[in-house]
Amino acid sequence: MWPFNRKGLSGFSSSSTAEEVTRGIDGTGLTAIVTGASSGIGTETTRVLAMRGVHVVMAVRNMAAGKDVREAIVKEIPVAKVEAMELDLSSMASVRKFASNFNSSGLPLNILINNAGVMATPFMLSKDNIELQFATNHLGHFLLTHLLLDTMKRTARKSGKEGKIVNVSSGAHQFSYREGIRFDRINDKHGYSSLAAYGQSKLANILHANELARHFKEDGVDITANSLHPGAIVTNLFRQNKIVNGLVDKLGRFVLKNVQQGAATTCYAAMHPQVKGVSGEFFVDSNLSEASTQGRDIELAKKLWDFSMNLIR
Repeated sequence: MWPFNRKGLSGFSSSSTAEEVTRGIDGTGLTAIVTGASSGIGTETTRVLAMRGVHVVMAVRNMAAGKDVREAIVKEIPVAKVEAMELDLSSMASVRKFASNFNSSGLPLNILINNAGVMATPFMLSKDNIELQFATNHLGHFLLTHLLLDTMKRTARKSGKEGKIVNVSSGAHQFSYREGIRFDRINDKHGYSSLAAYGQSKLANILHANELARHFKEDGVDITANSLHPGAIVTNLFRQNKIVNGLVDKLGRFVLKNVQQGAATTCYAAMHPQVKGVSGEFFVDSNLSEASTQGRDIELAKKLWDFSMNLIR
């Protein structure tokens, strides 16, 4: 199935699973938030982190689906510490409510996995009148991270353990609009491309992680921020495109990763000792890789940071 599954320097490859990349790692005493945990690689990431002893808070839009996932995980792993909290990333009010509830819960926060996303949707505006893919995939996570940072910093100080922020991006970040981020036309329906808008939001995930890493280094904060491409995976992200969906159903098992493989790089970046102290990097197949030229653009990252801060005010 995997003709290109040669192992990289990490010892892992595209066919490595989330369980394999975390084997022997003890996450007891750690607390993580995983967004989009009620389906796809978010569910598998939650399951494997819980298997390794991490207390996982599933941030989910659909609480019924979140409850079902939690019950399935606890049935398989009776000692698992997993709970669901409601979060709709396309609504800043929902993000603020989630962060307020978590921050007042008294729980520590060692790991934040910004995983949730929508893909290739028709042109729509979010509840805050921002193009839906940019609002959900980038801005919601930007605001969530911003509101949880004090708790993460406090946890890192008190525990003496490095905090980790992991942004799940995509190789599709290379197919954004020509200018990378359409700062002046973020809501422009004319010229909207569902796939380029998806690429834009995924490019933003990388730039966000890179700028976080720069801030943490400047401020001497013991938190790392990295981004990754999970691989092309058979998940319901393809639900907006019927043709692509049909091809995925027919060909997916031959050319795409399964969910266990798809969650591997996220779990690697969140837990593996090889990643300790590594920040502002881009991972593919549980190995260090390199984002596109725009994904490494320091000025573009700074501009996106300022732009995003203005939108969340």
